[in-house]
Amino acid sequence: MQKKLVALDIDGTLLHHDGHLSDGVRDAVRAVADAGHHVVIATGRSIIGAVPVIERLSLTGGFAVTSNGAVTATLHGADWEIVDKVTFDATPVLALLKDAWPDAVVGVEDPGVGTKVSAQFPDGELVGPVEVLAWEDLGTVPTTRLTFRSPSGTSEDFARLVDRLGLHGVNYAVGYTAWLDVNPEGVSKASALEQVRRQLHVEPADTVAIGDHTNDLEMLHWAARGVAMGQAPDEVKVVADEVTLPVEEDGAAVILRQLV
Repeated sequence: MQKKLVALDIDGTLLHHDGHLSDGVRDAVRAVADAGHHVVIATGRSIIGAVPVIERLSLTGGFAVTSNGAVTATLHGADWEIVDKVTFDATPVLALLKDAWPDAVVGVEDPGVGTKVSAQFPDGELVGPVEVLAWEDLGTVPTTRLTFRSPSGTSEDFARLVDRLGLHGVNYAVGYTAWLDVNPEGVSKASALEQVRRQLHVEPADTVAIGDHTNDLEMLHWAARGVAMGQAPDEVKVVADEVTLPVEEDGAAVILRQLV
């Protein structure tokens, strides 16, 4: 059997929107890994936020692509190590976003450590230590990711806001809520996964990716078999090679069981 690289998004793909991981999805991920394929988590979460899910999946080796491709880590049992990170100067973006939306908060990632924020995010949205700083002090050190969040807005509000402001020289994606992730230009899950593929000596034709949102667009286009979740927006589905069932019906498990 030819080993495949199987890239898996977390939220909305492996996890239900309430954070639930079904037994069927967990067992399917384990079956793919036990069959000898390279299971690579590819998520917008930080490495700190991804590790609890990786542990629930019992993945103890290989790679994890986090922060939408800006941070890549290797897994060693219960431990992990950051082996690659791409940073950018967030100062111009911070200046553009300041006062752009009422009640919005911003955070810049300190990989493997935590997040520096302008004010507290809603409970449970950030994993790891949080340090509150003045907005002007958040850009003093290059970061791997900037997150702009509003408890009162919607994803549609933020999509219009991004169009109005114009973001140049960076890569960005709006989430299901009023949540905007900004990464270095040219960085995506796909760019990081391509580096992992080469290190693992997997042929391009042996790549599979499953995702559900706009930060998965490049990844689904990159993979030889790109699979969109059933609840994904139309712009994601049109890029994918196929569409599986929604996350509520364990659509990821349907595809994973086909690989073993």
